[in-house]
Amino acid sequence: MKKTKIIYWVFTGLLAALMTASAIPNIMSSPESVAYFKFLGYPAYLLPFLGVAKALGALAVVTPGFARLKEWAYAGFFFDLAGAMYSHIAIGVPASQWAPMAIGFIILGGSYIYHHKLLRSHDRSSSTLRIIREQPELKMEA
Repeated sequence: MKKTKIIYWVFTGLLAALMTASAIPNIMSSPESVAYFKFLGYPAYLLPFLGVAKALGALAVVTPGFARLKEWAYAGFFFDLAGAMYSHIAIGVPASQWAPMAIGFIILGGSYIYHHKLLRSHDRSSSTLRIIREQPELKMEA
């Protein structure tokens, strides 16, 4: 379980860093972000909204507990990455510029998979403890 936790936190830390790094220029509507957003064909007023959503999602995935909120954050990150990749492909940006986005999908997938592995291992340990508590003959004598 320790190995699983370490892998989870590596992927999750990278995911949170990636999303936070992209959220800050969006929230601030930096001139570079606005120009690139317009290049992709989107209105600039959408930038702060996406930035705040990414920042809140990054906060959600690193906060312990709140499994349902994490699911929403993971879904939002997937749609953000998929939409960005599709936008680049749709306007004819060469693959050499959008293919590295696959790294974001790998990081997202790793965090998501290991999040669920941790949930499953926690559920198994909780059910084992519950069985031991409910069946006195299984309790170990001190």
